[in-house]
Amino acid sequence: MKVVILAGGFGTRITEESQHIPKPMIEIGGKPILWHIIKEYSHFGFNEFIVCCGYKQHVIKEYFSDYYLDNSDITFDMGKNEMTVHKTFSEPWKITLVDTGLNTMTGGRIKRIKEYIGDEPFMLTYGDGVCDIDIKKLVEYHNKKGKIATITAIQPGGKFGALAIDDKNNISSFIEKAREDGGWINGGYMVLNPEIFDYIKDDTTVFEKEPLETLAKNGELVAYKYDGFWQCMDTLKDKMYLDNLLAQNNAPWKRW
Repeated sequence: MKVVILAGGFGTRITEESQHIPKPMIEIGGKPILWHIIKEYSHFGFNEFIVCCGYKQHVIKEYFSDYYLDNSDITFDMGKNEMTVHKTFSEPWKITLVDTGLNTMTGGRIKRIKEYIGDEPFMLTYGDGVCDIDIKKLVEYHNKKGKIATITAIQPGGKFGALAIDDKNNISSFIEKAREDGGWINGGYMVLNPEIFDYIKDDTTVFEKEPLETLAKNGELVAYKYDGFWQCMDTLKDKMYLDNLLAQNNAPWKRW
């Protein structure tokens, strides 16, 4: 199953760093948060990724282009114009980096990678948050429920999109950017069937609005309630918090 990561936004709430690099490339513990997310999925055996790039996409492409050499020991023989690679290190990853446009909305970015997905279910998450969720259990839950979309629902506070969830974990409504405290919110880590593309019109579509709202009304959106660790990196304060967890060897998402 392929993993789609949304990594094209401007990161306007953490401009101290994002004015120079795209938000998913901001480092925690010396590695981009995008790398940490990929490592999470890889830990559970999911190694094929499609990254929806946009703002400063060249930074992401250059990072993975140089990844092999950056993680190996190298000897340069200048006189012979030769390079020898020692102690090579590689990951079992296949990563497709797609230019989904500079100003494309989240739904539009997903629509643009349809050709790389094919007619099969896939996973989707945001390129600015980490979690210690068991991804295999999430996929099993999605398959059991038989809905078009499954969202990991968490309870961090009230600044994200609120979900109304019934006793069967069906999501009856999706309200983006609600302000209620203590409600269940969209934590990313989604599993989607290919029918999801029919709910996205074009580049102007915000995935968290019309598509998810319509799925909820149609009874095709289900929640996977999760009360474990989840943290997005919206602000410099969030970045410092994640950095500290790694420095103290107390990062719940780090299982490698």
